[in-house]
Amino acid sequence: MLSLLLALASTPPAARLSSHSPVAMVRLTFDRKGVTGSKASGPADKASGRALTIDDPVRIASISKLVVAIGVMRLVEVGTLDLDRDVSGWLGYRLRHPAFPDRPITLRLLLSHRSGLVDKAGYALPLDADMRAILANVEAWDADHGPGDWYAYTNLNFPVVAAVMERATGERFDRLMDRLVLKPLKLEACYNWASCSDARAARAVILYQDGQPVRDDNRGAKPACTVTPASDGSCDLSTWVAGRNGAIYSPQGGLRISARGLATIGRLLLGRGIVDGRRILSGKSVDALMTPLWTYGGVDAANGVTGEADTGETNTGFTCRYGLAVAFLATAAKGCADDPFGDGVQRIGHAGDAYGLKSGLWIDPKRGTGVVYFATDVAAGRGTISAYTPVEEELAQGRLP
Repeated sequence: MLSLLLALASTPPAARLSSHSPVAMVRLTFDRKGVTGSKASGPADKASGRALTIDDPVRIASISKLVVAIGVMRLVEVGTLDLDRDVSGWLGYRLRHPAFPDRPITLRLLLSHRSGLVDKAGYALPLDADMRAILANVEAWDADHGPGDWYAYTNLNFPVVAAVMERATGERFDRLMDRLVLKPLKLEACYNWASCSDARAARAVILYQDGQPVRDDNRGAKPACTVTPASDGSCDLSTWVAGRNGAIYSPQGGLRISARGLATIGRLLLGRGIVDGRRILSGKSVDALMTPLWTYGGVDAANGVTGEADTGETNTGFTCRYGLAVAFLATAAKGCADDPFGDGVQRIGHAGDAYGLKSGLWIDPKRGTGVVYFATDVAAGRGTISAYTPVEEELAQGRLP
C-alpha cells in the first residue's frame, strides 16, 4: 500500500486526523454487460475473521439517495408522482419554508438539495417521531436562502421524499423500494434490515471507526430492532403510518447492498434504463437523472456550498454539480476539488460517508464503464488531488495493495 502511505505522508498534518489503514476495502469495475474486475481485502468481521467479498451487504451511506431517486422516477413514469408538484398535497399538510411561504416545495427541489431544508433540527428520527413537527421547527430551514435559490447537501430532504412516496402509494418505504427497484433488478438488498433475510443480515459488513464496531455488528442474525427505536425504547413496526415519519427506513443512507449489487445500479444507468435485457426505467427518466440541476458558481459567485453544512465544512470543493440525487465529477470551476480520479473525466454517480465507511459509485457514460468501491474504518483527511480522502483517491484510481 505504498502509494497510499506516500499520499498520506504528503498531506499536511492539519488536513488529516489519523493515518491508520482501513479495516477492509473492495473495488469493482463494470460495463453494460457485467462485472469486468474486482478485488476485496480485509475482514467483513474482525472478530470472526470472515473475509470481505463483493457479495456481502454493506450500509452504503449516501449512495442510498441515488437509488431512492430511481424509485421516485418509476413512480413519476406511471403518474403517481410529479417532480414539480407541491408535495404538500401528498403529505397532507402544508410544507413551507417559514421565511419564504409563497414558494412550494417540490420533489425536484428535495432530490437536488435545493429545498431550503438543513439538518440542524435532525434527520435520524426515532420510530415514533412525528416528522411534521420537525419540519415545523425553524431550525430545519436555512434562514437566508429560499427554495430554489441555494444548494446545501441536506439529509433531511430524503425522509421527506420517502414520506411523499409512502403517502402517494400507501406502502411502507422499505417494501416500496423493494417492489420498485430492488426486486426488478434481482438484488438481495434492503433499506435497514427489515426486508432482508436473516441469512443476508448474517453476512453484513461491519462498519468500524478507530478499530471499534459502530454499525451492523449483527452477530450472525438480523438485529432485534431493524430501525431506530421509539423514544421509549420500543420497536413495534406495526405502529407505522404512511408518511408520518419518512426517516424510519433511513432513505438518506440506510441501503444495505453489495458491491456487485451497486454495479447493477450503475449498469442500469449505463444501459439508459435497461440491464440484463430488462427495462426498468425509460430513457427519458435516465436522462433526467443524468442532468445537473445545480452547478457551483465559483468563489466569486457562490450559489451554494460545496461541502456538508452540518459538519461545518461548507466550502471544501467536494460537490460542485448535482442533479436528482446524482453527483457529477470533475467540475471546471474555481474552488472545486471534485475529481478523486485525477483524470478530468466527467463521471456521474454518488459518494457515501458514514460510520467510518467511504464509498463511491461512478460511471463514465461515454466509455460505457463504471467503478464501485468502499472501505471501512477510513481515516479522516483530505487527499492530494481532491477533497476526497487519500483512501478514496486510491480506490477511485485502482492503486490498491
